[in-house]
Amino acid sequence: MSEQTLSLIKPDAVERNLIGKIIQIFEENNLIIEKMKKIHVDMDFAKTFYSVHSDKPFFNDLCSYISSGPLVAMVLKGDNAVQKNRDLMGATNPKDAKPGTIRNLYAISIDKNSVHGSDSIENAKIEIDLFFKD
Repeated sequence: MSEQTLSLIKPDAVERNLIGKIIQIFEENNLIIEKMKKIHVDMDFAKTFYSVHSDKPFFNDLCSYISSGPLVAMVLKGDNAVQKNRDLMGATNPKDAKPGTIRNLYAISIDKNSVHGSDSIENAKIEIDLFFKD
């Protein structure tokens, strides 16, 4: 079943010029980029985006990091796009990520893990609306 998901190429990967390499992984796995933009979010936007983590000790660091430089936001579309994107990204901690996944290949650390992907169809809709308001 075709669905949409939000994918972010985070500031650490943008800074290291990995946008094309990461997009190639999505395209080689039949995910279509429906929308894409390079933006630099501010701290207020970051706090809204990561509000589900607002009670966690790493919340401020997470917001500081995602707002530290430009990122690439994309709407990916394809069969089972949410799960496919999560499988392609690999585990949050790159030490646990399977060989060949984006985080195994490119993440620096658990904090600078290069990519974000929605974790459910419901959250994908919320996140897409946040990044791609018309």
